[in-house]
Order: sequence, then structure tokens, then C-alpha cells
Amino acid sequence: MADLLPPRSPTDIFGDPIDSQPLWFKKGAFLQENFDSEAYIADLRTFVPFDNLRSELQSHLSSLKHELVELINRDYGDFVNLSTKLVDVDAAISRMRAPLTELREKILQYRTSVQSSLASLQNGLRQRAEASAAREILELLLDTFHVVSKVEKLIKELPTDLSIGDLTSTDKGFLSNGYAVNGTNLRETQSILLERIASEMNRLKFYMAHAQDLPFIENMEKRVQSASSLLDASLGHCFVDALENRDSNAIYNCLRAYAAIDNTNSAEEIFRTTIVSPLIQKVLPHSSSEAVIGSRGDELEEDYQQIMQYIDKECKFLLEISSSANSGLHVFDFLANSVLKEVLLSIQKSKPGAFSPGRPTEFLRNYKSSLGFLAYLEGSCPSRSAVAKFRTEAVYIEFMKQWNIGVYFSLRFQEIAGSLDSALVATSLTPVSTEGNPQQLTLKQSVTLLESLRSCWGEDVLVLTCSDKFLRLSLQLLSRYSTWLSWGLASRKAGNVGSNPGSEWAISAIPEDFILVMHDIDYLVNELGNDFLNHVLRLLASCSIEVLDLVKQSLLQCGRSLKDLVPLILNTMIEALVEKSVEDLRQLKGITATFRMTNKPLPVRHSPYVSGVLRPLKSFLDGERATTYLSEEARKKLLLGTATEITGRYHELAADLVSVARRTETSLQRIRQGAQRRAGASSDISDQNVSDTDKICMQLFLDIQEYGRNLAAIGVIAADIPAYRSLWQCVAPPDRQTTIKF
Repeated sequence: MADLLPPRSPTDIFGDPIDSQPLWFKKGAFLQENFDSEAYIADLRTFVPFDNLRSELQSHLSSLKHELVELINRDYGDFVNLSTKLVDVDAAISRMRAPLTELREKILQYRTSVQSSLASLQNGLRQRAEASAAREILELLLDTFHVVSKVEKLIKELPTDLSIGDLTSTDKGFLSNGYAVNGTNLRETQSILLERIASEMNRLKFYMAHAQDLPFIENMEKRVQSASSLLDASLGHCFVDALENRDSNAIYNCLRAYAAIDNTNSAEEIFRTTIVSPLIQKVLPHSSSEAVIGSRGDELEEDYQQIMQYIDKECKFLLEISSSANSGLHVFDFLANSVLKEVLLSIQKSKPGAFSPGRPTEFLRNYKSSLGFLAYLEGSCPSRSAVAKFRTEAVYIEFMKQWNIGVYFSLRFQEIAGSLDSALVATSLTPVSTEGNPQQLTLKQSVTLLESLRSCWGEDVLVLTCSDKFLRLSLQLLSRYSTWLSWGLASRKAGNVGSNPGSEWAISAIPEDFILVMHDIDYLVNELGNDFLNHVLRLLASCSIEVLDLVKQSLLQCGRSLKDLVPLILNTMIEALVEKSVEDLRQLKGITATFRMTNKPLPVRHSPYVSGVLRPLKSFLDGERATTYLSEEARKKLLLGTATEITGRYHELAADLVSVARRTETSLQRIRQGAQRRAGASSDISDQNVSDTDKICMQLFLDIQEYGRNLAAIGVIAADIPAYRSLWQCVAPPDRQTTIKF
């Protein structure tokens, strides 16, 4: 039997044993009761290659065969004796088969009997169900017939003349069902009967809906339609009579009847045509010939006031009845389908121009008056759910659609943005009179911007439902103003308008004009962060905190954008003042001609040009606009910035002048020495005389001392300016290099 064992590989000397398996191969999985070979292989295939899986399964099969052979070899004696001990097996099988066969036949008999009983029982149940259904249909038809007959009988009890409020006591016996008794209001009795008929009609509709397509029901349809028509007519006449006589009980019963037959529209329409329409036409007649004398065109404010008075006087009684608690009359909406519907129709016919946004001011007044009227109607609703239902009615939605707020905003946008744009396209700044109040805006462009911003949020312009659009318009106005300033400053710096149209004002402006610009920016930034912002937030108080915070941040960001332009304006003024001062500094070049190749002694006083260097700056700061509109902080920045720039220019010119003088002096020195050598004279040159360069430096030194005193006179410490210190070291004598004193 050892030959049945698989041979060991000659190369498997140091490898794993022949019966070893990988960790993922579990032999115990094959012994499970619910083992599924396909699922087992599918699970392993997700992380084991197919060739490895097949090889491992084949190896396991070989191992199982090997174990089987070993088992047979181990118990071979018992295996051989097994066949010799199996004697008369067929006879034993026959003995066991007989009772089993008998048991099977009995089970088949019982099964056939049970199936027969089950079929009989199911047939009986089906017949019973059919009989029950037929009985239900028959009962439904009988009930339908009885209800139709009952309705027809009750309708016959109704009088032909439904003006029952005018009947005499001798006519009170017209009802044979006992509803009319002595002392009973016949109108109320009539309404009670109609409510009962309506209840029966509602039951009749229920029966007919569950018995459709039956010949019996089809034959009764004409009777039902006739009864329904008679009920509608009778109920309508009774309801009109009750409304005209303000019979609360009769109205209540009629409304319950309308609700029972699900015909609320008829009640709402009757109330509109009978009560509401005559009242509204007194205020808003449909024909122009009936117009009220003294009416104010298409304005609606006074009309709404009169309509509300009529509603309080003539309509409140029905509204209170229909909104009474636990009345079951919440299905009616007389506010929308009677009152508001009639108001809308009357406005459309008598004053169609009231809805036109072509006249924005009148349109807004009418719109706000209409919102007030709707708020008045909503005040008659008994609960919030009733208000929500009122706002979802088709008439309410149609009424709101008449007000084209989008077109209104477009017209306001053109009006407001157009006025600002017209002011900004001017070729020069336009000062306005402040009437002695320096805290006001000084330029027409700035005044127009603030007026435009206030117009966006004014009561005569703003529509709260469009507040997001007006906020966007406000931000656009501020951005347009900021861009206008930025483009102007850029064009002035470049020296031409270029691709920035509308920037001509900045090129032609004088430095004093920019004082007004900077003052207006400060005023606008303060306004945006305080009064204007508070006004906007107060109007939007009903919004969430997150929305209010976004609004606040957007306006403050616009203010910061304007504030960022202040340094640019300061630089523009500084550049203009420096250019004026440099004109006097150019006289510096005349110092060379004064002392070059002359016998003038060392200078002892400053040059005349020095007193004119800071004159433009001083005149600017002492001017009316600077003293009136320039803040102390801006004044200091302007003074220091301008002085620093002028001193820098002064240093450049002086350093260049000294450098040229020294180079010239060196060249002349070499020329003199060469001439003396050719003449055979001594090369020694007397150093007792002061050179021209020394005279030039001394003159410059005297000049910058005077310049330093002039700076001190206007409030600037010259020693604090780096360019002045460099200038001092450039021209000061060697013994005064370290100390700046003048």
C-alpha cells in the first residue's frame, strides 16, 4: 500500500511537509452542513489566484485519497468480512417494504379526502362572499332609492316662493314634516330643511360613487341631477334671503348645507355678487361715467379706507359666522373668494392704471396701500393657519401678480443709478455750498451718491420684498463712486485719460480740490458705519441675525474700500505740491555759475531761492480749504510727506551739483598742473586760497540751514528726515558733519 503514497519531490528536501496547507485553506469548511462550493471558491478568488487555488484543491484531493487508502489498509480484515456477513439482505428489505407501502396508501387516501373537503369549503366560502357582495349591492341600491325618494319628498316640501321672510302666520303650515311650528322663524326652518336635504344629497353621492356603472344607478341619474339642481336653486335663494335679512341662524344652516354638498364656491360667489359687489362698486364703479367726483386718479389709499369701512359694517357678520369655533365652516374663504376677488375685479375695471409701474411713486403708494388692505383682511382670520390658507388662495396669488415689482425696481434702478452716473461724467469737480457747516459734503458728486444711497432705502422708494436688490444697488453705487475716484487718480498719475473715460476731472484738479475729495470720503465712511448702516439694519430688523451680519459686513467693506483711497489722494496732493516746490529748487544750478571761475569770497548768507521752496506747501496749508476741511491727522501726514519728498529732491539736486563741481575742480587742477610743468614753473600750488567747490558747498550749507529753519517754522523737524541728514553730510564743513544745528 505504500506504493499509493504520492512520491516526495526531490527538490522538497528543505521545503514544507507534503501535507502542509496555507493559512487561507481551511479543511473544516468542507465538513459544514451548509457548505457551498461555488460560494467558497468565489470568496477565495478575491485574494487567491486561480492557479494556486486549483493546485491546492488538487493537493487536498490527493491527500483525501491517501487517507482513504490508509483507512482501508488499516481495517482491511473488517472490510472483507463485511461482504460475507450480509446474508439474506433481500428478504429483510421485503419485510420492511410491506408496512411502508401500506402506510403510503393510507396517507394518499387521507390526502385525497382532505383535498376534497378543502375544495368544497372554498366553494362554499366563495358562494357566501358572492352572496354577501350581491346583498351589499342590493342594500346599496335600496338605500340609494330610498335616499332619492326622500330627497324628492323633502324638496316637494319646499315652497315655490322662497321669500319666506315675508310669509304670514297663515302660511306657516306649508311644511308637513313638522319643522314649522307656531312662533318659529320660517326662514330658519327653511334653512334647517335645506341642510337636511343637503346631508341626504351628500349621502346619495356617496352611494352613487360606490355603485357606478350599474344600470339601476344609471337610470336614476336624471332624478338625482334634477334633485341636485332644485337643491342648488332653493339653497341659493334661501342663502340670499338670509344675507339680505342678516338672519344668523339661517345663514349658519345654509353654510352647513353648502359644506355638506361640497359646493363652497356657490356660497362664496353668492355672497360676492349679493353683498360685496354693490358695496365695492360704490367706491370703484366699473364704468367711468359712474366715477366718484373728486377721486384722485389711480390712487387707491382712500378707496381702501372706504372699502374697509363697508366691510366692517356690512360683511363682518358673515365672516364671524364662518370663522366661529367648532362650526365646521373653515372650508369657506369669503375673504379671498368674495371680498378680495371683487376688489381685484373692480380695480382692474375702474382703475387699471393703479397697477402700472410706469409711474413709480404712485405705483409704490398703491402697492403699500394694497399690502395694508391685505393685512387688514388677514386680521379677520381667526388663526395663523387661516392666514396661511388665505395666502395660498388663487385670488390672493393673482392679486399679488398684478404688482410687477421687477419692472418697478428696474425703473428705480435707472433713475437712481442714472443720476449718479450723470454727476460722475462731469469733466471737473463741482463744489457745493456747505452754508458754513464744514461737516457736510462739499462736492456735488458725493452729495449725489449719498442722496442715491438714501433713496434706495427711503420709504418712498424701498420695497421690502426687493430689499436684496436695493442692497445690491447700494453696493453698486458705492463701487461706481470708488471706481470713479480710482480711475481719476490713476489717470492723473499717468498724465492722460487713456482707457479710463470720465477721469478728466482728476487731471484738471488742483491740490485744494483733493482736500474736498478726502473730506467727502471721510464723511461717507462715517455715514456708512453709523447712521446709514443703522437705518438699513432697522428696516431689515425682521431678517435673521446671519442676514443682518452679512448686510453690515458688505456696507462696512465698501467703507473700507473708500478709506483705502485716502493714501492715494494724499500722495496725489504731495506730488502736486512737490512739483511746485521743485520749480524753485531748480535755481540751485545757478550757484555753480556764481562761484565758478570768479573771485567772489566765501558766501555768508543763504540764496534767495530757499525762501520760495516751501512757499507752495505753506500757502496750501494756510488756505481756506485746508484749514476748514483738512483733519489734523491728514494735515500732519501731508506736511511730513511733502517735506520728505521735497527734501529728497533737494538732496538729489545738491548731491549732483557737488559731485559735478568736484569733478570739474579735479579736472581744472590737472590742467593747471600740466600747464605749469610745461612752463617750467614750480609744481607747488598754493593751498591758501579757497576753491570754487568749497564756496559752492558753503553756499549750499547756508541754504540748507535756512531750509531747515523754514521746515521748523511750519512744524517739521529737519533732523528727523533721513534725506536732510544725508544732505547735511554732503555739504557741511568737516568740523560740523556730526551735529545738525542751524
